[in-house]
Amino acid sequence: MLKDSFTFNSFSSNDLEASKKFYSETLGLRVVENEMGILEIQAGGSSQFIIYPKGEAHRPANFTVLNFEVKDIEKVVDHLTSKGITFEQYPEPMKTDEKGICWSTDDQPGPNIAWFKDQAGNVLSLIEE
Repeated sequence: MLKDSFTFNSFSSNDLEASKKFYSETLGLRVVENEMGILEIQAGGSSQFIIYPKGEAHRPANFTVLNFEVKDIEKVVDHLTSKGITFEQYPEPMKTDEKGICWSTDDQPGPNIAWFKDQAGNVLSLIEE
């Protein structure tokens, strides 16, 4: 029944104007505020997600709500760092380096990944293809 349904992510923000600026200016995504006051954000291809206002009731997600697949994680981390983004630092088992990248190793298999937060405190990630 749902196998052919279109899906999209959604999460909240405590400041929609700040979210609009972060996602459009800092991350370079296409952002449109719709008639209901919800941000519709277009990423690569047909990927889209929405951010809705919660004001004082907003509680940032303490887990990853959105992943961006990238070809060169170090290049993207460097670019976003130059725009003021701070990447999260995690200890074992997902240990990150000084830039905030968790590199795949024999002891730590999986994709190369780096986590950062949006201006509302929601956790986002970069994952190298």
